[in-house]
Amino acid sequence: MKSSNSFLAVALAIASVSFPVSVKADTVNARCDVFPKGEDRATSSGSCTFSQRQGAVSIQLENGNSYDLLPSGNQPGNYRDQNGDAAYRQAGLGDRGQIYRLATESIFVYWNTSTNEQDLGNTNRSAAARRQPEAGTTVSRLRDLVGARAGQAENTVKKRGYQWVKSDDSGYSYWLEGKTNYCVTIQTDQGRYQSIVYTGGSGDCQK
Repeated sequence: MKSSNSFLAVALAIASVSFPVSVKADTVNARCDVFPKGEDRATSSGSCTFSQRQGAVSIQLENGNSYDLLPSGNQPGNYRDQNGDAAYRQAGLGDRGQIYRLATESIFVYWNTSTNEQDLGNTNRSAAARRQPEAGTTVSRLRDLVGARAGQAENTVKKRGYQWVKSDDSGYSYWLEGKTNYCVTIQTDQGRYQSIVYTGGSGDCQK
């Protein structure tokens, strides 16, 4: 009997310590702005909850809409939403929050729940939603380098604010665009740049 009571006491002690910590780590209150893809005006803006468990992300808006994202592939930040469509997490807000790009919407999640934070970042969020390029879109700032010799053009790419990430054996190199952190793919064939386009997610630019 004494042994049984000791075991129960230990179990209760563990539960009292671990349960609050796990809840705090998994779910937080936040502010969310939702932009239709390619638009600079949010269709929804307000309080939300953000949850992350074992890599899966759940975003619940105050209007009742919710988004469930499951990890996809081997690259961190790539997901499939509740409809099976591709989605990805984009850098750009630093420690202020995160951006999630879905098939038809962009969700800006801010950890600061005050209205001042919303007003402060309104212009930047609108601009970022408007600038989001479609996968396969030629990078306008590097358009003139298509057809150029790779060895000579590489320094120009760097001077224009692009950071080399990696290359593969099939003639593709991957770059990060300095101001936006968008991932860019350059295809090289026979020593010349054949295409310079945006990718559909950040996964290709993971080292």
